[in-house]
Amino acid sequence: MRDMTGWTIEALHDDHAQALRETSVLYDSKTDHQRLRVFENGLFGRVLTLDDVVQVTERDNFIYHEMLTHVPILAHGAAKRVLIVGGGDGGMAREALRHDGVAHVTMVEIDAGVVEFCKTYLPAISDGAFDDPRLELVIDDGAAFMRRDGPGYDVIIVDSTDPIGPGEVLFTDTFYGHAKRRLNPGGILVTQNGVPFMQGAELTGTMRAFKALFSDATCYLATVPTYAGGPMAFGWGTDGTARDMPLAVLEARFAEAGIETGYYTPEVHEAAFALPGYVKRLMP
Repeated sequence: MRDMTGWTIEALHDDHAQALRETSVLYDSKTDHQRLRVFENGLFGRVLTLDDVVQVTERDNFIYHEMLTHVPILAHGAAKRVLIVGGGDGGMAREALRHDGVAHVTMVEIDAGVVEFCKTYLPAISDGAFDDPRLELVIDDGAAFMRRDGPGYDVIIVDSTDPIGPGEVLFTDTFYGHAKRRLNPGGILVTQNGVPFMQGAELTGTMRAFKALFSDATCYLATVPTYAGGPMAFGWGTDGTARDMPLAVLEARFAEAGIETGYYTPEVHEAAFALPGYVKRLMP
């Protein structure tokens, strides 16, 4: 058997694991909520893990962050206020704030340690987002924040960890119901829903809740190399018609935004909603 000394082994799934070589370990510490680690990997650059589960890497984070921000913001077409639940590394805020039309981004992160840690050890992920005056950082439990009364949002992005530990409450019907209440008319809720081939029940549970809440409830897909097991699913819920936006409209909005992307294109946006059979069968 191969000697795995110097490798991080992620065993998120019962019958599958992935390993990443540690060129060097830059940080290893346990906060009140979770164990944080950052290490260098020859392929993915700096890698952040929470409780030994990969959260973000320097090399491929652009795929995840672009698809959870640009898809709903460009589909909406006039998003001024964006709420991010989670996202302590700052990557989601980075992409949302690239839209000049977005006037305010609220980011609710449960663990202040994650934010400070990422500023220090993964500054390329946030790329200055924490210094943008349009960003309001709130250190709070996302579920508690959503339950309270407050201003509405045009786009809500749930950038949660997997539904274990502190992130579990962010996958409940009650949480989604509170999130819908915080959406402005025509607003869009998008969520991280794991890799359907490996975590089908997670997608099914979210979609069951979304279908009870929204007139337009589905998911879309993107392939992120470090989230092993096939494409990742992102939940989509709205009572508007943003998903029916013609490609020409998306192209015009993307051109007007003047954003350079590594993964997102209007064509990818449109195609991401075309679901393979095994994913469709997970939809209630």
